[in-house]
Amino acid sequence: MPYPFTRQDLEALAAWDTPTICNGLELVVPERRAIGFTTVQMVSAIPLAKPMVGLARVGCIRAKEAPRGKVADRLDWYDYVAEAEMPTVVMLQDLDDTPGYGAWWGEVHSTVHKALGALGCVTNGSFRDTAMLAPDFQIIAGMIGPSHAHVHLVDFAKPVNIFGMNCAHDDVIHADAHGAVVIPAEAVKLLPAAIDLCTRREKVILDICASPDFSAAKLRDAVKRSGEIH
Repeated sequence: MPYPFTRQDLEALAAWDTPTICNGLELVVPERRAIGFTTVQMVSAIPLAKPMVGLARVGCIRAKEAPRGKVADRLDWYDYVAEAEMPTVVMLQDLDDTPGYGAWWGEVHSTVHKALGALGCVTNGSFRDTAMLAPDFQIIAGMIGPSHAHVHLVDFAKPVNIFGMNCAHDDVIHADAHGAVVIPAEAVKLLPAAIDLCTRREKVILDICASPDFSAAKLRDAVKRSGEIH
């Protein structure tokens, strides 16, 4: 399918952390100011890694109990993740009443999914094998745990919710140690200019705060001047 952006457009957005992307989205799509991002503190496998930006590959898992009926075919899931024109980010919702009871992610699955073209994963579930994960494969999860228990794939290619963030197949995901946000497709190319505007507005305030002759009056003036920048 055609996208209103290129691989290079997505790669460019990795220059900014996820909070900065959220700042830009507040200008570009203000109606989404309070939606479209994770709202729970998460654990990052590589806290200082650069952000990952890619197309969502969505699925659901359970782990607390053994499957009671037919489950999704893991090999079909692998094909689904691999069939992408651009880098992907796996969005995996754990449906258990105790998300993270068993880990889908560890040495094997991180290695497999990296080979399939995924940059990493965002999940409300857990991961393990912290010292043996595939190099540079980022996992941003709800917790770290020791066992995979009865973990199995329930379904995939259908919308999921990760800690309050609704996400569907092919959504653009930006994620780092802060969490994740969905970028509307039409906003991808608009974000660099919006982020530049945010940065220029903030600089006026930050500069006066760092000035040796700072005063509350000068801060008031800086805030006013910041709001007049377009």
